[in-house]
Amino acid sequence: MVKDFRDFITRGNLVDLAVAVLIATALADLVKSLTNNIISPLIAMFGGKPDFGSLTFEINNAVFKYGQFLTDVIAFIIFAAVIYFFIVRPFSRFMERWSPDAGESAEDILKDIRAELQKKD
Repeated sequence: MVKDFRDFITRGNLVDLAVAVLIATALADLVKSLTNNIISPLIAMFGGKPDFGSLTFEINNAVFKYGQFLTDVIAFIIFAAVIYFFIVRPFSRFMERWSPDAGESAEDILKDIRAELQKKD
């Protein structure tokens, strides 16, 4: 039982996942810093407030703080854009370019093998 647990812990997938979580956490902090220190001041230059946290409205003595939600939505959109344009797209292009059978399906490969075998007969 202990050996099985040790094998599970030392399996490559688990370690890769742990590293991915740590890198994602660091990347989230980096993108948050980019949003707060670069993007928000740019928004403030053109649109006014860089932080919408103070925006509220009140109905029947209930205060709705929609400003922080707007700030979080903008931060999420910026975070998603950074992830997409700087990680997902480049990685997809890399995989398309350097994939060993780029564009060829398993069925096409099997058809080619069958054709080669029929030539030999």
